[in-house]
Amino acid sequence: MALVRTPSKLAIEDERLSLIQGDVQDPAQVQSAIAGSDAVLSVLGPTSNEPTYEVSRGMANITAAMEAHGVRRLVQSVGAGIRDPRDQPRLFDRLIKIALNLFSRHVYEDMGRTAEIIRASDLDWTLVRVPMLTGDPVQGDLKVGYLGQGVGPRVTRAALAAFMLQQVEDTTYVHEAPVISN
Repeated sequence: MALVRTPSKLAIEDERLSLIQGDVQDPAQVQSAIAGSDAVLSVLGPTSNEPTYEVSRGMANITAAMEAHGVRRLVQSVGAGIRDPRDQPRLFDRLIKIALNLFSRHVYEDMGRTAEIIRASDLDWTLVRVPMLTGDPVQGDLKVGYLGQGVGPRVTRAALAAFMLQQVEDTTYVHEAPVISN
């Protein structure tokens, strides 16, 4: 089951995938999508750099619905700029964070609020922090770590999807926020 704003933008068809057109801002639609699920994988992202905080408001609806329906596993993608205590940011990472604050302040704030909501929940969550996403074919081994510890500046969408799916049953990163890269 996938709750999507615009089903025509989802270029995947599979007999095991059901799409619900809806809005994560509508608690009833979120409740309906989550009822009967085993896990929630979310790639929510802002649609503008306006102070609407649509992702964090949507995540509040998701976590409430998960708690109401007894769904424990949450895997959420966020940008690599969302920090973790295990990070050892290098100069490049610090410059990127400054740029994010200057040019995408509201996006950065919204994703930070989203991470805070998730971290404060009682769910079995994993925040998958992603650097620049590419549409390239998967190349090389996936690197999983923390900023300043051997992860690179890019990850393919396919690698992100595969890693997130793997996390549904893999508990290695429960209550953690690794960065992934190719």
